[in-house]
Amino acid sequence: MSYQAPLNDLRFALHTHAKIAEILTLPVGLGLDDETIDAILEEAGKFSEQELAPTNRLGDVHGAKIVEGKVVSHESIKAAFEAYRAAGWSGLRAPTDYGGQGLPSVVSTACEELFTAANLAFSLMPMLTMGAAEALLNHGSDEIKQTYLPKMSEGLWSGTMNLTEPQAGSDLAQVATKAEPNDDGSYAISGQKIFITWGEHELTENIIHLVLARLPDAPAGVKGISLFVVPKFLVTDSGEVGERNTLEVVSLEHKMGIHASPTCVMQFDGAKGYLVGTANRGLNHMFTMMNHARLGVGVEGHAIADRAYQMAVAYAKERVQSRAIDGDSHDAVAIIQHPDVRRLLLTQKATIEAQRALIFVAANLLDKATDHPVASEKEQSLQTLSFLIPIIKAWCTENANVLTNQALQVFGGMGYIEETGIAQLVRDARITAIYEGTTGIQALDLVGRKTAMDQGAAAKVCLAEGVRIAEGLAKAGATDLAQALSHALNLAKESATYVVMSFAQGQSAAAAAGSVPFLMQMGVTLGAIEMGRAYLASSEALKDPVAAMLPESFYEEKQQTVAVYFDHILVQIETYSRQLLNGSDSILKYNLDSF
Repeated sequence: MSYQAPLNDLRFALHTHAKIAEILTLPVGLGLDDETIDAILEEAGKFSEQELAPTNRLGDVHGAKIVEGKVVSHESIKAAFEAYRAAGWSGLRAPTDYGGQGLPSVVSTACEELFTAANLAFSLMPMLTMGAAEALLNHGSDEIKQTYLPKMSEGLWSGTMNLTEPQAGSDLAQVATKAEPNDDGSYAISGQKIFITWGEHELTENIIHLVLARLPDAPAGVKGISLFVVPKFLVTDSGEVGERNTLEVVSLEHKMGIHASPTCVMQFDGAKGYLVGTANRGLNHMFTMMNHARLGVGVEGHAIADRAYQMAVAYAKERVQSRAIDGDSHDAVAIIQHPDVRRLLLTQKATIEAQRALIFVAANLLDKATDHPVASEKEQSLQTLSFLIPIIKAWCTENANVLTNQALQVFGGMGYIEETGIAQLVRDARITAIYEGTTGIQALDLVGRKTAMDQGAAAKVCLAEGVRIAEGLAKAGATDLAQALSHALNLAKESATYVVMSFAQGQSAAAAAGSVPFLMQMGVTLGAIEMGRAYLASSEALKDPVAAMLPESFYEEKQQTVAVYFDHILVQIETYSRQLLNGSDSILKYNLDSF
């Protein structure tokens, strides 16, 4: 049940949903062509299959641990990271000015899916490192950028995000870590941070912590938080690792999953740090990293679901049990022939393909938001991307919990046995809907800042694209799909209007009570738009199979998968819509004393 990189699926997603041809006309895409991109995918696939995937089980069984005050990883994880760094995978998206490869997000996202599916716990460190680097790139001084970014891009130094404290989880207004000015312009950072992913380890020469803390005269609440870069080892004038900073790992959390990733309690005792950006604007600056991380976590949920699906398919093909319900023979057959097993597998497959499509739409928008030469295009891309981020983060990760459990269900009793490996994926997937903002936090962001605040403008842009796709389906003769999508779009418009009006009328609690159903409804609907796009692209390819990029069977299977999505996934919108529009009273009026 080894991992197989889904290269054809990625090729299709890059051309159909990420619109790679469009990105290659931007400055970030100049010098690239389809052949080069395909070569990158091939190599990323080989690395994922041969180097990373074999370490997944080993890292789970032999998780990170503290030995004599140092965090130690299994030898396989160390070797995999050194191979990863040596192969140049660390700086795919990093600017060439700072030693990176400067690839478009659409290409790096494809690689990240492969690495994450192969080993989620491992992938967290490079993902957070690039997120930290982006925050420094956007908000750091020239000195900070020159000091840290080249070695972070090279993979010699890693990065972390230090937000959470024992009393400050989702409510960052409670952050109490202090930053006292030093005479040399630096700051003494003191406080404790918890749940710090890869906060301490021996895989890189240095660890660059981004830390939220308060200056002595800072205002209360989130408006008084500043961002600091605090290296594990101070950096000398020549750019090399110097003396140890006054910070340490206190303990590692004993977790349900992602055992190879050390989740640290970090203590800062007057550690030397440097202000990033503007004082008291730290949370705004950190959102650069958080948005990167939230997209990354959406990819995590998607990728681990795909890994679980692959394992379930392999098992269903080889496990022989019971005769076919509609067959004449009394001989037992592979369980993939049983209708309900097939339903489980196809539900996974259809959802995974819709997720991948939506992720690549976001990657396209990210490239345009950062690199499009026309200001209005950049602004529109950023607005739409901001709307999609909480949906991708939460929808893909909530799905991950469902889909990995469905994959385990295919295994039956054997799935409950750790040795098969599927149980690990269920455990690993669970955190994705929690960290970097729980599903509830993402949903509040969606209904408040991303829908009500702009009067539903971003939602209208996304849904308008759906109207165009529905019209295309009708013209292509896919009448049932067109009608189903049109109905979904109408329900989504009604829901978005309800959210906007609820806030306008002072009924924000009503919108909040239905915020998660609204988010899930939007995820399913936007997924349907992209599956409709996939159907149309496949129809065009089947008109001229010889000229098509992929085998004819791929496009035929794609259209069958679209049908599954519309029959089994899109129908969920009815429930989500009703929960939002009619379900708030039963939630809000319930007597709290009854709990």
